[in-house]
Amino acid sequence: MTRITSLALALLSAAKIASAGADAAAPSRPTTEEQIDYGGFQSLAQQVRAYRAQRLVSLAKFQSMAAEPDTIILDARSASAYAQGHIDGAINLSLTDFTAPALAAAIKNPNTRILIYCNNNFANNVAPVVLKSAPLSLNIQTFINLFGYGYRNVYELGEVVNSDDPAVRWIRA
Repeated sequence: MTRITSLALALLSAAKIASAGADAAAPSRPTTEEQIDYGGFQSLAQQVRAYRAQRLVSLAKFQSMAAEPDTIILDARSASAYAQGHIDGAINLSLTDFTAPALAAAIKNPNTRILIYCNNNFANNVAPVVLKSAPLSLNIQTFINLFGYGYRNVYELGEVVNSDDPAVRWIRA
């Protein structure tokens, strides 16, 4: 081996060692696959599908359950939509704010019965309950998120109602 070739190999080897050392010293960042798990979401959504189907309740049952102890009505719409109108007694935690700490602060006991509804439960289709595309209904994401965070005592309003119906107990701003 020539002296130049030996020198070139030595420099290349030193560069690889320096590069490996730099990589080891740099803090490792999670990959998007670790932080955004679409496959995990699909699996969770499939798991929730049958569970949710058994937890759809009529308006009468929804209101009856709401009057019982250890039950909350959770409105996961935006704070603005909630402020414009909501079912009487509902608390608001926007779906975009769902994190383990935020849910624990809003729902002290994970065994609390949680009743949910969204815009697509209302026939009015006027602010603050403008219909969303059916596959994107907030009920679906809310149910999946609550289930995913460990809340299993969730029930969903399973009817389309009119917010002007006194039985709904709609509070307007």
